[in-house]
Amino acid sequence: MELVEKRNLSKKINYVAGFHQDDARLSLTYLAVAFLVLLIGGFLGLFQGLNRAGLLELPSWFDYYQTLTAHGILLLLVFTTLFTVGYFYAALSHTLGGLLPKVRKMGWIAFGMMMIGVAFVATTIVMGDASVLYTFYPPMQASPWFYIGLVFVVLGIWIAAFGAFINIANWRKNHRGKHTPLLAFFATGVFVLLFFGSIGVTVEVFMLIPWAFGWTETVNVMLSRTLFWSFGHTLVNIWYLTAISAWYVVVPKVIGGKLFSDGLTRLVVILLVILNIPGGFHHQIIDPGITETWKFIHVFMSLSIAFPSLMTAFAMFAAFERTGRKKGAKGLLGWFKKLPWGDVRFLAPFIAMVAFIFGGAGGIAQTNNQLNQVVHNTLWVTGHFHLTVGVTVVLTFFGIAYWLIPHLSKRELTPRINRLGIYQTIIWTVGMIFMSGSMHWVGLLGAPRRSSFSTYGDQATALSWDPYLFLLAIGGTLLIIGVILMFYIAIHLMFFAPKGETEFPIAEAEENVMPTPKWTERWGLWIVMFLAIVAMGYVVPLMDIIVNAPPGSPPFRTW
Repeated sequence: MELVEKRNLSKKINYVAGFHQDDARLSLTYLAVAFLVLLIGGFLGLFQGLNRAGLLELPSWFDYYQTLTAHGILLLLVFTTLFTVGYFYAALSHTLGGLLPKVRKMGWIAFGMMMIGVAFVATTIVMGDASVLYTFYPPMQASPWFYIGLVFVVLGIWIAAFGAFINIANWRKNHRGKHTPLLAFFATGVFVLLFFGSIGVTVEVFMLIPWAFGWTETVNVMLSRTLFWSFGHTLVNIWYLTAISAWYVVVPKVIGGKLFSDGLTRLVVILLVILNIPGGFHHQIIDPGITETWKFIHVFMSLSIAFPSLMTAFAMFAAFERTGRKKGAKGLLGWFKKLPWGDVRFLAPFIAMVAFIFGGAGGIAQTNNQLNQVVHNTLWVTGHFHLTVGVTVVLTFFGIAYWLIPHLSKRELTPRINRLGIYQTIIWTVGMIFMSGSMHWVGLLGAPRRSSFSTYGDQATALSWDPYLFLLAIGGTLLIIGVILMFYIAIHLMFFAPKGETEFPIAEAEENVMPTPKWTERWGLWIVMFLAIVAMGYVVPLMDIIVNAPPGSPPFRTW
């Protein structure tokens, strides 16, 4: 009886502290599998890069296109989703006083569904039945079990999203009139985008399953591509919103500063949610089945994301300057020297922020019709993707892992692991400079994406790409070193670091600030506006694509 009372007391203490052991186990499971996926996907990326540079001949039983498909799906979909859910479930547990038991159960069910889906997808790729790349564009046809696997992954995402909604709604019900904690506010925005943004691709997959089984003869290719990019474009902003949650809330605390503005931060979240989905056509600028008017509208919506991004840049560097000056910095840039460059929890996300300046500029270039015509099917796009996702998003995720994992595992980030993290961050950054930089440049010279190494019969232009592809291979080699180091660090922080208490860093607001407006909590209104803008951007062109569709395409197997 006494033992039971002690356990109940321990649980109560954990809830008061914003930490629950069962919640920690759930998040750690998501994070552990995420980093295992990162390790596997990293090696696939290395093999792919070496093959593209002509330095490695992949075996026929697992060729370049199988490697490329697995690399893209594992890293862009599985790794990012597992990390995002694990991170935000930990944030909800910490800021809302623990996960509800049914929400925790939903988190485990969601994890199981995702793993079933990944098993289906990975098996079909390994068997050579799904070399359709990350975008799985028809009329290339994968095994129907590949698409069924994707359904399980999406169902897992939806279950995780509704678990978060239930926990947040319960907190709001019990704390009427109070603002949702900021990280929970970010989580709301991310899960809203994950749910609504994945509806289009789910409809696409349910179109492709009967086609893949042979129950229907043809498929509407343009409709499939359009539904995919309603999700693909959204996914990019889900990663971005997850990353900036740490920039706004965690980084100021790490550097010894304060939150720049609670109201501005919430406005940025609302804008990123509302403006997000109608931008998918900027990925389809060269597609002939969409009118220029609708492409222009989506390009405008894509560019509108730059507004909250500029707000973020202002808020971050204002927080850095304020903190530096409070520490005695003088002169125009004296605050820069006061930042904790030896703390990997700051260094990794700071480099991620800087990378987003260049990644954002490249994204703006690709929304321009004329420039997009030049770079669309070249390695430029792949380089842009590696810069935005591989640095801005992934380095921020690494920065989060350095404090989140030891917080959950009740261990410490030791000076030795911090120093190793600094080396890992530098190696990753240099590797991505080599890889992304060479991809950008060789893309301008015409090197295609989505294709293995070829000299095209020793054609002079193709041969001129070789030096840059060699730099790409160097970058890939450095990146796999970074992946191995990060995997080691993550496992060490989970199981082997010294026992101790690690802070969940959440920045406090400045004193005497203006109160945050109550209207920021009106999520019903923001979702209605969000759906209205989605309808504005998609209903008419989708109806046109359906009603005026050309004859559908039969399946093709190009491998």
